[in-house]
Formats: sequence, structure tokens, C-alpha cells
Amino acid sequence: MKRPLKKTALASILFAGALLATVTVEAQQPKKVYRIGVLTNVLPTAPEVLPLWEAFRQGLGERGWVEGRNIVIEGRYAQGRVERFPSLAAELASLKPDLIVAVSTLGARAAKQATSAIPIVMVYVGDPVEEGLVASLAQPGDNVTGLSFFTGPEIVGKYLELLKEAVPKVSRAAVLFHQATRPVFLREAQAVAQALAVKLQPLEVRSPNDLEDAFAAMTKGRAHGLFVLPHPFTFAHARRIADLAAKKRLAAVYGFRESVEAGGLMAYAANAPEMFRRAANYVDKILKGTKPAELPVEQPKKFELVVNLKAAKQIGLTIPPNVLAGADKVIK
Repeated sequence: MKRPLKKTALASILFAGALLATVTVEAQQPKKVYRIGVLTNVLPTAPEVLPLWEAFRQGLGERGWVEGRNIVIEGRYAQGRVERFPSLAAELASLKPDLIVAVSTLGARAAKQATSAIPIVMVYVGDPVEEGLVASLAQPGDNVTGLSFFTGPEIVGKYLELLKEAVPKVSRAAVLFHQATRPVFLREAQAVAQALAVKLQPLEVRSPNDLEDAFAAMTKGRAHGLFVLPHPFTFAHARRIADLAAKKRLAAVYGFRESVEAGGLMAYAANAPEMFRRAANYVDKILKGTKPAELPVEQPKKFELVVNLKAAKQIGLTIPPNVLAGADKVIK
């Protein structure tokens, strides 16, 4: 005669059966694949930005996010035509991604104008508070947060100081800037130039067609050196600007590390790959449920000096030992 099962044993069997059924059902259900929109200026395959996107994907991978498995990336690229940002941002927003990664101030601004509902992670932007992208660094508010390379207009003085160290005899220097650059940066440049006894030649550009004329003006003005203010335009045309500077045999200092990797002489800039790697942390937290308004905006803690000896040789310049000694990276 079979003995009846005790209640506890019966309950265990029923629970185990229910658990097995649940696991089987969950195994059969595909995990959600999240969609990440990317809005940027330069194609991610371009040599000067490829390390940035590799760092971004590495950061995602470290947190368990793998393209093609649990995330899909939808990219839209202005390719130097920054006026396309608003339409590209609207196109991305219409796809209703889970979040948008917007690179540069103009990209982040366009993304914010396109949507107030989709979370936006900004990367490589200027002053996000001044630009109206966030309410404050500590409490961004709304749907935008991320990382800024901005530390204030005083950074401009460092560019000119480095130029003076690299070319001690410089007495005339050109400053190349996009028309949308804030006036405070130019005022700072003028103040530092006066303190260093350097005559400054400001040259504004609005489109790629202006670059040739700007460099011709530098020759006419007998500029001994050049520094280029950071802006999405100068980033997008980094290689052409570096080529023109080499052609005119001008020592030039840039605000983007990528400008040096594209052939420029020197840059004093935030560590861009690290910034993109950190952007993956924002993506991870937002996809896991954290609201952008709860994530403070990060600013760079360290700037790096990068020197390109190939570019120095090309223009016949010997970089002083004290400058090389202070460099974080030297391209030989």
C-alpha cells in the first residue's frame, strides 16, 4: 500500500515544478534589445575618432552591453555639415530609441530640441549650463546629462602659453575660431596675449570655404604661430586645418587631441577616449532605470599635453626639452 506524501514534500514538488516551468518560459522569451541612437558630426570609422568609439564600446562591454546581442546602435552623422544636426536629431527621435548619445554642443542642443522624453547622454560638449542644456552640473534636470570638456575660458590662456614655450620668439600669433565661439574666450585670448607681449590676429571662420582665406590672412599678417579654439567645426575639419598649418609652416596648438593625431603639432585637451568610456557608464545606468536628472554632469579631471614630433620636423621646428618633458604623449 502506497503511503500518502507529506504536505511539505508535496509542496516542495509543486514549487519545484512551478519554478522549472517559469525558467523554461523565461528561457523561451527573448531578452529585450535596447536601441541607442548616436548623433555626431564625424563618421565613427574616421581615424581621428575611431579610438573614441572603441573606448565607448569597451565601456559598454565592461557593463554587459554588446552590440547585436542586447543593444542596437542607430547612428546619424552630420559629416561636417553641422546645420544638419536638427533634422538628424528629429529623425533619430522619430525612431523612439531608448536613449540618444549626442556628441558636441551642437549635437546635444539639437537632440534636446528634438525630444524632451527620450534620455540624452551628451559627450564632448562645452559649457552645458551656459548653453542651456542642463539646469546645473549637480542637478541637470529634464532629460539631458553626460560629460563636458569645459572648464572655463582660462583654458585659452594655456594654449597661448604652450605656443610661447614651443616657439619662444613668437611675437605674432593667429587665433582661428568659429563664428559661434563665445566672446569670453576671445577676450581671454586677448588678455593673455597682451601679458605675453604677443600681437594677436583673430580670424573667424563660418564654413570650410573660409579656411584657405584664413590661412592666407595669417601669411599676410606674418603670424609666427597659431592656436585653434575648440568647436565642433574645428573638430570636424581637424585634418584640413592641420594640413594648412603644415603648408604654411605654422606652429599650432589645438584644443582637441584628435587634431594632433590628424597631423597637428600640439594639443592641450581632456582625455577624449576616457570621456567616451565614461559615457558608457551613463548609458548603463539609464538603461537600468536611472533618470538623467539624477546623474550629475561630469567634467574632466585632467588635461593632457600631446606633442607630434613628425609635425614639428615637417615645419622645421625643434620642440624645447622642457615642453617634451611635460608632455603626456609624444608622437614620434
